[in-house]
Amino acid sequence: MKVSRGLKEGGIVVGNAYDKYGSRNPIVRRIMSGFHTALDTYVEQSSPGTIHEVGCGEGYWVMEWNRKGISARGSDFSEKVIDIARSNAREAGLAEDVYTVRSVYDLDPAVDNADLVVCCEVMEHLEEPEKALEALRGVVSKNLILSVPREPLWCALNLSRGRYIRALGNTPGHVQHWSASGFVKLVEKYFAVSSISKPLPWTMLFCQPR
Repeated sequence: MKVSRGLKEGGIVVGNAYDKYGSRNPIVRRIMSGFHTALDTYVEQSSPGTIHEVGCGEGYWVMEWNRKGISARGSDFSEKVIDIARSNAREAGLAEDVYTVRSVYDLDPAVDNADLVVCCEVMEHLEEPEKALEALRGVVSKNLILSVPREPLWCALNLSRGRYIRALGNTPGHVQHWSASGFVKLVEKYFAVSSISKPLPWTMLFCQPR
């Protein structure tokens, strides 16, 4: 699968810096397995007919859900990363017209609603996370899955593997940093949080409209 590998658009880092889903590194594979299990569990609990992934990046999860027979689509603010997502879908023999260029701030309740809305690894990149949560509230009809890196663990793990030393372990493009409790407190201002999962090193929330 093609990834953006540090690609920038409008000065903002977009997509994934490397192919974490296809990595052969045993540590990365184990970590991603935990994330995959937590996300799969919440998707199964939701039993959605439709999924909209907000901030879909290169389209990995949208393709996975469509392979399983779920009607899934994705959106991202970046035209460059959506082009990659469409290319990935085309090469996999899947529909490429399920990807749309749209910022989380510009979600349209008339067209962007779904049984399940997924917004994973997005909030940490946003200058206005509360504005994004307000926009998400307009399109979540049943269930929402959110995830962010868990701090300060995330930065500490980056430092332990010798990455982003000058930035004290902060991944390029991450402008928000939350502990698990801090993220829950923020999200509860907009949604009811029914379940909290902590696949190392993330916080993942299963939420419903209030």
